[in-house]
Amino acid sequence: MSDQTGTSEEAAAEAPEAAVLAMDVAASRRRLMRDSVAIAAYALPVGLVYGLATLQAHFSLADVIVSCVVVLAGGAQFAAAGLVKDGASWLAIVGVTALVNARHLLYSAALAPYVAERPRRERAILAHLLTDETFALSLAHFRRIGRFDGRGYWIAALVILVPWTAGSAIGYLAAGSVDIAQLGLDVAFPAAMAGLSLGMVSGRRDVAAALGAVAVAVAVGLFAGTSVGLVAGAVIGPLFGLAVRPSATDKDRPPETPEPSAMAGLP
Repeated sequence: MSDQTGTSEEAAAEAPEAAVLAMDVAASRRRLMRDSVAIAAYALPVGLVYGLATLQAHFSLADVIVSCVVVLAGGAQFAAAGLVKDGASWLAIVGVTALVNARHLLYSAALAPYVAERPRRERAILAHLLTDETFALSLAHFRRIGRFDGRGYWIAALVILVPWTAGSAIGYLAAGSVDIAQLGLDVAFPAAMAGLSLGMVSGRRDVAAALGAVAVAVAVGLFAGTSVGLVAGAVIGPLFGLAVRPSATDKDRPPETPEPSAMAGLP
């Protein structure tokens, strides 16, 4: 009888903690949704620009949609469309797109503590859906709740996949009705990502890494092109952060621990 009473008391004590955790996750998901509105708002018009670019490269509508769903990498898709338009070889296209997407190695390393215990098949799906925007939104969400949240990741992924694909198809069909330079759509992606990144910067090391990455990206980009500059900034930028003595904010940051696989999953 006493054992049953003790078990009931332990369950009652754990229940409030579970409720608080659920409330935290729900609140973080609501913030994720609010942040996602801005992503969806610019993904659609920038998709229009990509649709126009593919039309100039003589893509078919099916090519546009498949590239958005299968490739799902805005910068690489723009680069590939430009190379196809210029008649580049497939080897050159593969090499350039691989270089542009090299930053995903860093994204994966940052997310690894949260997804390490997930099944390999699930991690493959998550990796396919990983974009700049999905990374920024999901990592901020995971840090707020201190663990992996499959539903939150899917929200972050679909908020870019759906409007990006729809915008690209509409842009292809619109065939020239959008003026990229006049509307300023050519800077929409970097501007939005810069805004998201500011929310992740805290501490002396983060600031040094961000400033170093920008300096390297601009310097290299002037001589070797924008894509090479972005990759160089992403690779070399973190070294500036490591070279700086950590501040109190860096030292006080709580460790990131992944959630056990039995406690989270895809919706």
